[in-house]
Amino acid sequence: MSVDTRYESDRFRHVLGHFPTGVAAVTAIGTTGAPTGMAVGSFTSVSLTPPLVAFLPDKASTTFPHIRSAGSFCINVLSAGQEDVCRSFAAKGGDKFGSIGWTPAASGAPILAGALAWIDCEIDVVHEAGDHYIVVGRVLGLDVGDVAPQSPLLFFRGGYARVGVSSVVDLG
Repeated sequence: MSVDTRYESDRFRHVLGHFPTGVAAVTAIGTTGAPTGMAVGSFTSVSLTPPLVAFLPDKASTTFPHIRSAGSFCINVLSAGQEDVCRSFAAKGGDKFGSIGWTPAASGAPILAGALAWIDCEIDVVHEAGDHYIVVGRVLGLDVGDVAPQSPLLFFRGGYARVGVSSVVDLG
């Protein structure tokens, strides 16, 4: 029996779209010395000991090869006010860094101005997984941004969403 993969892909996307994800920008300094970056909604912590994180770029990405060649990257957790940054980093081509300030992390990868938090990493391993890669990064350094407490930028049901800072319970 053959399965209509287009129907299954649409349904898969629709159903999983009901799970909110944080939005991050993955940045690096490419082999040309220029900054490069991409938006992802597939970032996660992996391990505390050793500290590892992961993100899942599409195999068709034209940006990921530059990040992979760099050997290091910085995860920038975007704030609710950074939809424009997300849209820029999600677009193909163009100068993604033209209108946003950044400072280099220890690896050289850009830490974006206004990010809620950043995690500087070196690539530990890259696994193939269907039409994506699973990129595991060994954490070199991390910190919270120097912006006033803000909500994170979320992606939910095909659009951007926000959670109010007042609705967040501090468990720390």
